[in-house]
Amino acid sequence: LVEAGHDVALVVTRPDKRRSRRGTTEPSPVKAVALELGLPVSHSLDDLLAVDAELGVVVAYGRIIPERVLAHLPMVNLHFSLLPRWRGAAPVEWAILEGDAETGVCLMAVEAGLDTGPVYACESTVVGEDETADELRQRLVVVGCRLLEVHLAEGRAGLPRPRDQVGMPSYAEKIEPAQRQLHWEEPALRLRRVVRLGRSWTTFRGQRLGVLSAAGADADGSSPPPGTLVGDVAVAGGGSRLRLLVVQPEGRRAMAASDWLHGVRPSAGERLGQ
Repeated sequence: LVEAGHDVALVVTRPDKRRSRRGTTEPSPVKAVALELGLPVSHSLDDLLAVDAELGVVVAYGRIIPERVLAHLPMVNLHFSLLPRWRGAAPVEWAILEGDAETGVCLMAVEAGLDTGPVYACESTVVGEDETADELRQRLVVVGCRLLEVHLAEGRAGLPRPRDQVGMPSYAEKIEPAQRQLHWEEPALRLRRVVRLGRSWTTFRGQRLGVLSAAGADADGSSPPPGTLVGDVAVAGGGSRLRLLVVQPEGRRAMAASDWLHGVRPSAGERLGQ
């Protein structure tokens, strides 16, 4: 927005929090950039009530904007899905988890409801077969910036006529850690999607094992129990296979799965998830 020549009256972002093992508090990335640009920063939405601005722009704020604030300052929101599909907190993750072929970004009006406002413009993009949530999110940020640049060039008055969302809505609730656990009775395709979310995990010999990268693998015709390790390949549901590429043992750094296997030397029939 600054590069496009807009005057930013106030930046509202989350409070500083602990972001490192040293225990020191650090600002959010949004706050850090705002301070570098010399912009005023607040952690309270109520401070917007004292701002004389034309329009508010919301991006991944993660909280409902109170009606008293919206009554004072109209707002638009960049939402990372093709609404009304995946309203809510984790649209990128759910698009991957459910195998959506495409997703996108919508520029929408902010209302009191959860992502229910009319839409000014949307731009779609294909979801890559092996694209992670972080990779997809970074691409959507670029798409969203382009939407803002085009449709806010003349400020609020230049916004296109909004249209109501059409279709059956679906909801993208926050992904909890338990939903990132790999259940080996599920098909490998589903497990690959969970891995693409980031921070997926299983267990081995009673300890947590992060699975940071994985790929599909051809079945060999045998049918050992789900979770059984055959080299760097784990047996999944329906006889499918998942090849481990990068893992992170509990309390250790990330490493190639081949290096981890060389160290733990699984015995015949040993299984993940135990």
